[in-house]
Amino acid sequence: MADLLLGQVLSFAGDPFVEGPGAARHITAGGVLVENGRIAAVGDGAALRAAHPAARVQDYGRSLISAGFVDAHVHYPQTAIIASWGKRLIDWLNSYTFPEEMRFADPAYAAEIAERYLDLVTANGTTTVCTYCTIHPASVEAIMAAAQGRGLRLFAGKTCMDRNAPEGLRDTAQAGYDESRALLQKWHGRDRLSYVITPRFSPTSTPEQLQALGALWREYPDCLMQTHLSEQPDEIAWVKELFPQSRDYLDTYEAQGLLREGAVYGHAIHLTAREKARLAEAGASVVHCPTSNTFIGSGLFDMGLATQLRVGLATDTGGGSSFSMLRTMAAAYEVAQLRHQPLHPSQLWWLATQGSARALRADHLIGNIAVGMEADLVVVDLASTPAIEQATRRAEDLWQALFPTIMMGDDRAIRAVWANGRRL
Repeated sequence: MADLLLGQVLSFAGDPFVEGPGAARHITAGGVLVENGRIAAVGDGAALRAAHPAARVQDYGRSLISAGFVDAHVHYPQTAIIASWGKRLIDWLNSYTFPEEMRFADPAYAAEIAERYLDLVTANGTTTVCTYCTIHPASVEAIMAAAQGRGLRLFAGKTCMDRNAPEGLRDTAQAGYDESRALLQKWHGRDRLSYVITPRFSPTSTPEQLQALGALWREYPDCLMQTHLSEQPDEIAWVKELFPQSRDYLDTYEAQGLLREGAVYGHAIHLTAREKARLAEAGASVVHCPTSNTFIGSGLFDMGLATQLRVGLATDTGGGSSFSMLRTMAAAYEVAQLRHQPLHPSQLWWLATQGSARALRADHLIGNIAVGMEADLVVVDLASTPAIEQATRRAEDLWQALFPTIMMGDDRAIRAVWANGRRL
């Protein structure tokens, strides 16, 4: 049986970074018809109700129906250490991240955190994440199984590290290749699951490991490849010491076959002119992680890149300080203000939905409300707290009504989440 969701409907017919707010489509009294896990119709709510009298009706009143949020760069194994006090990136990895990731050698612990993580993000309206796991195959098995059980679209991969990490968190170039390949063959393309080839970042992989993962990517070119790029100046200086022959940080990946379409680089704050040009030329994606970048003191992302290449948005939990894409949109707005690059609410919402889906090369499947798309939806209450409600009451258009929720909203604003056509 079909489900008909009624409410305000927000979708995109284009990119608001290129076309402005007019790229959005807003239906004040709209409807979304969901059938067999897909969006079957979008339009006027009353007309859809009359045309589909047998559909189960979910009337959300003045709430906003949107595509579910897409979080393009996360570390689900860091769930338990979110908001841990730290100084800089390397300190944070050594003090919190690496000790916690060692615990994922235990499949039961990995399964517990995978379920907890998905509970937290879906409660915040997120329906797809692209996550790093740990070096342990069990960490990949846990999150894939948990997402499969919920019908979620998920991107995930075993994190590979063969140097500059503690004993117990290192593999080898060969083991990284072999274990990644076995996991890829098991999970990639199964239900709504995608495997992502995942070197953590150049400092923790030898050139031999990067080369092995580049070879794996050539064997399975339809996969994504994710890693980190130019997050902090001291990290970039470390990369220069470790790879003296490389032109820059990006070149450490490019030289080993890890730069092309389907490459997804987290952070990308401190880029050279050559790196920006090569990323655009290669058709790669970068992912903005604003709460993480401010929490760890990494720097201010240049949103001017959004007109040059594919830019996604992400919580980067647990370096990021929130599981909420609403909070992440607010942080992106604040970071852009500091760079004198004001972001319109349409651009923020697009980044958290269609933009992130595009960065993951999944915008033909998720991230928008259109006929034929997978039915991943979030229903947002635009008056979820007294402070937001009093601001919304004065709104003269959709954007004035939506912006207070972007800036002040949290999980209380999430009325319902649908994944693959089923209410979670």
